[in-house]
Amino acid sequence: MEYIYGSLMPVRVLEEIVFWKKQEREHIEVILAIVPQLEPEYVQVLREWEPVFTKTEEAASAWLQFILSQGGSTPSDTMHKIELLLKASVYQSEQFVKHLETMKQYSRAVQSVPLAPIVFDHIASESVYFLNVVHALKDKPLSSFAPPDAPGAHAVQPKAFIHEAPPVDSGSSSGAPAEAEYPLTAYDSESEEDSHSPAATAPQSPAPGILAYIGSAQTPQAAQAAQAAQGIQPVQPVQEHGEARSSREDAPFGSLPYRELPYTLPEGWPAGHPQHQPPVPEYYLRAEPASVPIGGHTLPPLPYPYDALEPYIDETTMRVHHDKHHQSYVDGLNQAERALAEARRTGRFDLVTHWERELAFHGAGHYLHTIFWNTMNPVGGGQPTGDLLDQITQDFGSFKAFKMHFSKAAEKVEGGGWTILVWSPRSRRLEILQAEKHQNLSQWDVIPLLPIDVWEHAYYLKHKNERAKYIEDWWHVVNWPAVDERFQAARTLVWKPY
Repeated sequence: MEYIYGSLMPVRVLEEIVFWKKQEREHIEVILAIVPQLEPEYVQVLREWEPVFTKTEEAASAWLQFILSQGGSTPSDTMHKIELLLKASVYQSEQFVKHLETMKQYSRAVQSVPLAPIVFDHIASESVYFLNVVHALKDKPLSSFAPPDAPGAHAVQPKAFIHEAPPVDSGSSSGAPAEAEYPLTAYDSESEEDSHSPAATAPQSPAPGILAYIGSAQTPQAAQAAQAAQGIQPVQPVQEHGEARSSREDAPFGSLPYRELPYTLPEGWPAGHPQHQPPVPEYYLRAEPASVPIGGHTLPPLPYPYDALEPYIDETTMRVHHDKHHQSYVDGLNQAERALAEARRTGRFDLVTHWERELAFHGAGHYLHTIFWNTMNPVGGGQPTGDLLDQITQDFGSFKAFKMHFSKAAEKVEGGGWTILVWSPRSRRLEILQAEKHQNLSQWDVIPLLPIDVWEHAYYLKHKNERAKYIEDWWHVVNWPAVDERFQAARTLVWKPY
């Protein structure tokens, strides 16, 4: 992580902690889904990691909201507390990776599932990526980013302690997350050699339990109490047409009735497949599509069975990618939309920067994945025809040149992200863009036509670290008719060129 953020560095650090601890927590569910027969002692270890990651994420979130509510100003003593949280987060990831290596080496259940070692390697590499992101801060205290005249700007970095989960605390009157000041447990130590995390040293011995509350003693209930003391009301259900809607469980926002329609199988699709008559959303049949209420996005169903893209994209990847990863973007988008709606209702925009970032990340993730599923097909591949092929030839020289450009751009995306064929209504041309994560380092004023997801979770189960091989296989399932449909609609937009 570079130092260009200056005084906003603590905000970026906290956002990274929130993001990666959520990822690590989700990875536990992936492991348990991939290895359902995992030995009880290892299941226990993973289950004990869940509250550690959850509480760390909550602590980082609480500090993030506090700093943003103060206009981004971060006193030096707060910097020290965030340093402690960062150090603990790093230590967790280091130990989590070690535990994964232990399980991979000693667990018969892991060794009996051919895909499991690949999954473990990928998950470990994701945690290592987080460690690399924050590596630049290892020898530079966050307090050095405090204003020069702030007291304690050059104080010694504190050590990271992990405390036993404390009782509910109402928080401080300032609204800052309360610091955990509790006696060290048997698992706490100033020695880097001692365990601050669940133990996974012996495959035959259940790990001793530990609940770690890191850097903050504030629970969600305490956070609400602290906010109430400042006159901040919790996010309320969004009112739609005078009717309160509270959650996806209580009222499925945006859920629309489905109508079963006669459906002819594409040539080559096995007859008698259980999903040979996929439901068609009602809104496809309307002249005027229904809008999605605020916080009402839902996970779209796959337009084909999970195993339909075999042998190019495997069933397990499709299940995890769609059901776990895409769902997390839907949930994050809904949360951000509801939080911003509450900000508009109350006139309090202290946290607008954070929630706008969440809106961009999760919203782009949701929308790109929705296009991604529909631009693949079990009988896809080949090349487009008609107007789309003519436009590709005009803008790239030939389909072969386009395909090579697109593939190389996808191979070279740094970290996780996308490569996208887009239409520019202003320049009236097709272009190929990259996007880091989902929304960064890309371009506006364009319409996405064909995206490929090159986050590792899109291919690591089958293709390991061979992104180029995944891209080569992906071309076999590109749904060119769906891409052409988007292209024809995009071309109707006529904007003045500049």
